[in-house]
Amino acid sequence: MNRKALAILMRTKMRPTDPNNLSMSPNRIQYSFESNLFGEHEISPSKNLDSSSNPERGLKFVQETLHSAITMSKTDIIDEVLNDFSQGYFNLSHENRRELLLVLAREYDVSRVQLRELIQQYLSLDIPSSEKAQSSDHDVQGLLSAFYRTERNLRHALQPKYEILFERLNTHPGGLKFLTILRDDLLSMLQEENSAPLRALDSYLKEKLVTWLSPAALELHQITWDDPASLLEKIVAYEAVHPISNLIDLKRRLGVGRRCFGYLHPAIPGEPLIFIEVALLKDIAQTIQEVLWDNPPTPESQATCALFYSISSTQPGLAGINLGKFLIKRVVDLVKRDMPHVSTFATLSPIPGYMQWLLAKLASQRKLAEADTVDEPHSSERTSSSTFRENILQPEEETEILDSSRGHTSGGNGMEVMWNLLTSTNYEWTSSPKLMSVLQRPLLRLCARYGIPHKTS
Repeated sequence: MNRKALAILMRTKMRPTDPNNLSMSPNRIQYSFESNLFGEHEISPSKNLDSSSNPERGLKFVQETLHSAITMSKTDIIDEVLNDFSQGYFNLSHENRRELLLVLAREYDVSRVQLRELIQQYLSLDIPSSEKAQSSDHDVQGLLSAFYRTERNLRHALQPKYEILFERLNTHPGGLKFLTILRDDLLSMLQEENSAPLRALDSYLKEKLVTWLSPAALELHQITWDDPASLLEKIVAYEAVHPISNLIDLKRRLGVGRRCFGYLHPAIPGEPLIFIEVALLKDIAQTIQEVLWDNPPTPESQATCALFYSISSTQPGLAGINLGKFLIKRVVDLVKRDMPHVSTFATLSPIPGYMQWLLAKLASQRKLAEADTVDEPHSSERTSSSTFRENILQPEEETEILDSSRGHTSGGNGMEVMWNLLTSTNYEWTSSPKLMSVLQRPLLRLCARYGIPHKTS
C-alpha cells in the first residue's frame, strides 16, 4: 500500500458497503474542522477561552471580543481579536452559542430610532419638479444635495452593525469557513425556535455568502487520484449520496470512465464546497449498481452519455445557496468541450423519503386488508377499515408480483409480498431480473404519486 492510500485509510473511516443496498438511505458523515480551523494562530494563555469550567465567564469573554471585533478601528490588532472571538465561540456550549447569536442579532441590528428619524427627515423634504431639477439655481441644488445626503445616510442606517463582523471575517484567514459554521448553528437554532432576530441575522448572512461565493469567485477543479490525500479524504468523508466503501471504490470513482469535479474557494483551500461525480457510459444506466459496480468500465472513446450520479455539499452552513446548479452547468460545458462524442447528459438521483413513505403505505394498507378479511360479527369494523383502503397495486400488478415471488417470499396479498421483498435484509429481489421487471412498474407509478405532494426544491 502506498503512502497516499495509507494516509486516506488512516484519516477516514472506511467500511464495507453492500452493493445491493446502495440505493437505501445514505449514511451521512459529519466532518468537523472546528478544533483546528484557527489552529495556526496562537492564543494568549492569559485569556481563559475554556468555557467548560466557567460557562458564564467564557460567554462574557466572547461577548467582549465580539464587541471589539465590530467596533474596533485599529486594524493592526483586528486579526488577533477575530482569532480570540472565533476560538472562544468554538469553546461555547450550544446554549451559550445561542445566547451569543441572540446578542449579535439584537444589539448589533439596525438602529430603528435613527432610521425613523431619517425617514421623517426625508419625507419633510420638498421634491423639486423635473424642470427645476435640471436648473442650476442655488436653492434647487441645495435641496438636491439634502436629498442625496439623506439617502446616503438612510443606506448606511439600513446596514446592521453585524455586517462589519461578517465583512471582517470574510477577509480574515479561516474566516469564511467560520462563517459557514456560524450559519450552520443559526439554521439549527431556527429549527428549534422561530426567532425573528435570528431569522434576520441568517437572512443577512446568507445574502453575504451568496455574493462571496458567486461562481466567478469559485475554481472548478477536477479531482483525481493524483490530488493530495488531504483532499481525497474529504471526498470520502463528505460523500452524502453513495458512501465510498474502500480505497478500491474511491480509485474507481476517480479512474477511467469516471470524473469528479468540485468547486473550491481560495479562502477555504484544499476543501471542495460541493462536488459532483460523473460516469461516462454508452447508454443511460437504469440503476446505481450499474454505475458503481461495472467492471470493466466503458472505454471513454465509446461513451455517449455523461451520467451525474452523486452530488454532495460539504458545508451545511451553505444550505439554500444553490451552487449545484452552477456546478452542473460548468461540468456539462467542460465535458462537451473535451469529449464532443458525449451528447447525452442525465442524472440518476435518489428521491429522499420515498422508501419510508412507500413502506409506511404498504404496512398500513396491509393491516387494513387483513382487517377486511375478518368474518362476522366484526362487519362494522370492516366497514370502518375499508374507508381508509387505497388501491396501492393495480390488479395486474398484484397478480404479477404474486406469481413472480414464489420461491423468494410469501404473503397473503401483493402488498404484503412487496413489503417483504423491499424490507428483506439481503435485498434478494435486486438480483432477480424477473422480480425487478414486475416491481419496476408499480415502483415508478407510486414514485410519481409520491412526488406530487412531496416536491422538494
